[in-house]
Amino acid sequence: MRHWRLREVETPQGARSPVVLHSRDGAGRAVLIELRAGEALGDHGVKESALLVIVDGTVRVEAADESVDAEAGTLFHFAPDERHSVTSASGARLLLLLAPWPGEGHYRGDAARESGVSAS
Repeated sequence: MRHWRLREVETPQGARSPVVLHSRDGAGRAVLIELRAGEALGDHGVKESALLVIVDGTVRVEAADESVDAEAGTLFHFAPDERHSVTSASGARLLLLLAPWPGEGHYRGDAARESGVSAS
């Protein structure tokens, strides 16, 4: 068994500060992200089904024509390829869960190099 105290995990300095807590191909990935005041995860989508948990702080999440202001304890779900953005005026700590990992069509530069495909 492994466990994490999400409010106590140290994140590297810098924007978004992602820390991969757990990752297993064919299963899932857990990533802790810290947004400093004024930072954002701009409009993007991922190939996996994504669950986003607000661990600390507040964020604004926008997807399609919807915008939600959320605080710690809020859970979001995004379908594969669903476009969304996350911004935080005051800072926030987020837990991102992706499954299955990696999703179909997820670019993996290391796999391309191993197969001899150029990633340029």
